Amino acid sequence: MTTDLWDTGKLDLDAYLAHVGHGGPRTPDARTLRAVHLAHVRAIPFENLDVVLGRDILLDVGSLQDKLVTRGRGGYCHEHNLLFAAALEQLGFTVTRHLARIRLGRGHLPRSHATLTVVADGRTWLADVGFGGDGLVEPMPFEDGATVESGPWRWRLGRDGDFMVLHAGETELYALRPDEPHYPADFEVANFYVSRNPRSPFVNHVLAQRTTPDARIRLQDDTYATPDELAHRLTEEFGADLPPEDVKTLFDRLRG
Repeated sequence: MTTDLWDTGKLDLDAYLAHVGHGGPRTPDARTLRAVHLAHVRAIPFENLDVVLGRDILLDVGSLQDKLVTRGRGGYCHEHNLLFAAALEQLGFTVTRHLARIRLGRGHLPRSHATLTVVADGRTWLADVGFGGDGLVEPMPFEDGATVESGPWRWRLGRDGDFMVLHAGETELYALRPDEPHYPADFEVANFYVSRNPRSPFVNHVLAQRTTPDARIRLQDDTYATPDELAHRLTEEFGADLPPEDVKTLFDRLRG
């Protein structure tokens, strides 16, 4: 993939690395890939609050930097992984952006999940900082039978016909074709579907998650006694310092 296609040069790499807390090497090798992947997952929450609030999800690098870095918000897979891909390309990695089919026991779903493969140290790695749920915390070799453990979690890759399937424990998370890259227009279509389709789980549920070295801190359709209680949790645990009218909208949605 060429960086011009994705406007990678518009990313302020120094600001991104400072935000995720990576002060280590910037060499495009597997050690740096793992360090920045871990830092991103732990620093930037997964959340869909703007979807529930009816706002457009913008995928250009400038908008992603403004929301996830400058304003300290979280986002969902398209936002996370396109921002992460831009940072990796500025660091000198070769990155391919993919759309994967979510499984989770629900059959052949559309290609809607954004994920990445990255070349480092002569190997291809699966890198994904934006799945939420039980998604990856660090990259893993993109090879049939590969496994990785991080804290209390374990993942495995396995082949299913033309697809590579990521498993978390016994659960199939998603499947992607190794030889099928996708382009900005593909992500625009998938992003619109996920954020606007009335049947999308991101439209119908209020979700937020922060990952620590040994735990997933989640808000998933929780109810609260007052809007202030919800605002406190969103700010303190997920970095979402929202205006009162947005908190009230979310509060009413959770109680509805």
